[in-house]
Amino acid sequence: MEIYNNLADIKEPFADSFVTIGNFDGVHLGHHMLFSEVVSRAYQKQGTSVVVTFEPHPLQVIRPEISIKLISNYEQKVEMISLAGLDVLVVIPFTRDFAATSAEAFVDEVLIRTIGVKELVVGYDYAFGRGRQGNIEFLKEQGRLKGFPVTVVEPYYVDDMLVSSSKIRELVSEGRMMDVKKLLGRSYQIRGTVQEGKKRGGPVVGFKTANLHLSEEDLCPKHGVYVTQVVYDGKCYGGVLNIGYNPTFGENRLSAETHIFDFNQEIYGKKIKINLLKYLRGEKKFSGPEELAGQIREDILQAKDILAQAQKELLLSCEEKYNR
Repeated sequence: MEIYNNLADIKEPFADSFVTIGNFDGVHLGHHMLFSEVVSRAYQKQGTSVVVTFEPHPLQVIRPEISIKLISNYEQKVEMISLAGLDVLVVIPFTRDFAATSAEAFVDEVLIRTIGVKELVVGYDYAFGRGRQGNIEFLKEQGRLKGFPVTVVEPYYVDDMLVSSSKIRELVSEGRMMDVKKLLGRSYQIRGTVQEGKKRGGPVVGFKTANLHLSEEDLCPKHGVYVTQVVYDGKCYGGVLNIGYNPTFGENRLSAETHIFDFNQEIYGKKIKINLLKYLRGEKKFSGPEELAGQIREDILQAKDILAQAQKELLLSCEEKYNR
C-alpha cells in the first residue's frame, strides 16, 4: 500500500480511483465493510482502491474542548488499514485552514482534481466540509453533476449493537472487552514504552510488573483487572493487567501494571502491546502487600484458565501481521 501524507505529494490523479473517506478511528468492522466494497469495485474495474483519512482527528482541531478519546492512535490506524488490501492511503493533515474548506471545494479540488475519483463509497452517516455541508444527499448530487457514482454502505450490527467508533468507546469505558472485540474484529489494544515504577511488584508483592503510563485524556478502559495477551519482540505471553491508581499504596497516578506470565526479561524502555481480553474485577484497596498478593494469585489462576480455553483463537490473534 502506498501512503501519501500530504496532498501535495500526489503528482497526478490515480488511475480509475475508487475512493472511500473517513476518520476510521479504531478501524472497526464497519470500516472494513467500506474497504471491502472499494477493493472489490476497484478489482472488478481494474482501478485503484484509495482510502482518504485525516490526521489529527478533525474534532481535535475544530472542537478541542470536547477532548475526544480515540480508540487507536495514528500508528495503529495505519497498521490496520494496511491489512485491508487497499492500494493507496491518503492522509490529509487536518488544520484550521483546511477545516474552512467548503464541501464543494473539497469535491472539486481534492476528490476530482487531486485524487481523480471515479466512484465514491461512504458510510451511511458520513459528512464533511465546513459545517458538515457534505452530507450524503450533497455527495449524491455532486456525483450526478460531476460524473462519479456514490455508494452508501448501510449500518452494520453485531448482536444488536451498532458497529461504530462511539459505541466502541462506550464499551471500552465499561470494560466490556469481549463485546469490544465483536465490533473491532480483534482485541482492544493499548501500547507504549515500559516505564520504571516503584519497583515493589517483585520485592514487596512477589509479582513483577511492566508499567505503562496512561493519560486521563486518552480513552481509558474501566479501572480494574483484566486478562491480557502481551506482545513483545514478536512473541505473545499471557498476563494480568491492573488499570488504576493502586489504592493499596495510596498512589494518585493512573497507570497500567501488567504481570506477564513465564517472563523474566528486563524491558524498561522497551515497547510492548497489550491486548485486553476480559475484565476480571474492579480495583480494590487491600490491607497490605500480603492480602494483595493473595488476590493476585487468584487473578492469575482465573486468567490462565481463560487463556487455556481460548488457546487456539489467541494463537491466531497473535500472528505477527496483527501485532507489528
